[in-house]
Amino acid sequence: MIHILLILCSLLTFSANAAVQDFCVADLKGPESPAGYSCKPAATVTVDDFVSSGVGSAGNTSNIIKAAVTPAFTEQFPGVNGLGISIARLDVAVGGVIPMHTHPGGSELLLVTQGFIQAGFISSANTVYVKTLKKGDIMLFPQGLLHFQVNAGGVTAVAYASFSSATPGLQILDFALFANDLPSKLVEATTFLDDATVKALKAVLGGTG
Repeated sequence: MIHILLILCSLLTFSANAAVQDFCVADLKGPESPAGYSCKPAATVTVDDFVSSGVGSAGNTSNIIKAAVTPAFTEQFPGVNGLGISIARLDVAVGGVIPMHTHPGGSELLLVTQGFIQAGFISSANTVYVKTLKKGDIMLFPQGLLHFQVNAGGVTAVAYASFSSATPGLQILDFALFANDLPSKLVEATTFLDDATVKALKAVLGGTG
């Protein structure tokens, strides 16, 4: 009974503290911790901390993947700090792709607003879920699972991705394997790719080793 009372008291205390503080606009001048940034003093908070125009403009798709991601995470949009929500814009040109990647810190909900996107994810049981999305369609990508988006039409595709975290994180599989100094021998051993293929991919993505 005592244990139950202690738990209830802890929950009530947490709820009371949460109710007192409506928000925690990130103080980007300070260090980031696993829990996020510390809060700006309330006296320095303005309406601009809760407004962002960054995702209103198309990103630059003149790159190797012919795609751009414009984030509105804590560092670009301090008002989302600690609220468990954020958003990003995806521009995927014809022939473009958002390569296989994961967000270790949050789930993703993708809304297509222009064009067609073939999107999918792979579960931990290696089951593949793929669908071609059109304007108005949404698709969910659970936290931490590998997923991708590919332009599936003849025009630039645009989509908005909302996340269940202010800092969902990002790890792109191709870059993790071929864009760093992980020795080629180890990449070959763990991927079953031959030496020539690994070195060619490293050359394309700027890797060494």
